[in-house]
Amino acid sequence: MTEIRAIVTDIEGTTSSIDFVRDALFPFARKRLPAFVETHGDHPDVQHWLHEAAREAGMIEAERQEVVELLLQWIVQDRKSTALKALQGMIWKEGYESGAYRAHVYPEVAARLRAWRADGLRLYVYSSGSVPAQQLFFRHSEAGDLTPLFAGYFDTETGPKREAQSYRRIAEAVGEEPRHLLFLSDIVEELDAARAAGFQTAWLVREPQPLPEAASHPVYRDFNAIEPAR
Repeated sequence: MTEIRAIVTDIEGTTSSIDFVRDALFPFARKRLPAFVETHGDHPDVQHWLHEAAREAGMIEAERQEVVELLLQWIVQDRKSTALKALQGMIWKEGYESGAYRAHVYPEVAARLRAWRADGLRLYVYSSGSVPAQQLFFRHSEAGDLTPLFAGYFDTETGPKREAQSYRRIAEAVGEEPRHLLFLSDIVEELDAARAAGFQTAWLVREPQPLPEAASHPVYRDFNAIEPAR
């Protein structure tokens, strides 16, 4: 088998439960967004992402309240908007730092990440959430601060997760040929894109989801079942 030198992992449904994002993070951002924009709307970073959201929606000279209402709709839709994800990350920072919640990780994930790192594998994250939000997630996880384990983070500024070119950019940034990279995800379309770019793939199908009858990628119930070729 081809040697694996680095692992790139998704977050939702892969390292962590989708329920945490849906039931804790999204409602927190939805509740806090209007007041956050009211308080921080003149900050350059916030202004930038509000402008980008309006531009993405084709809204010309939109009022700030119109953009807020648009963003609230996007939260409900879980729209994969870089602008939305950046603003959500800023709001989630307040929640993490206040102790309102800690990020869920599946029971075996932290130990397995540490074992892979100890074995010389470099670890990266690729998620639709912004890089700052990813870092907050793993810094404030239920298993403690996991950020020292990761060599880097990628978000949708690298490109959409269902496009092969995004994974080629990651391989270039990591400095490895794609065949030496293993991508972990619970989403088949993402795995398809990674494989089209030359990555090896691992499809996480966690309990209680049924195992697929005809799997197009290697299937694993959890991280303990994954043994990267060395």
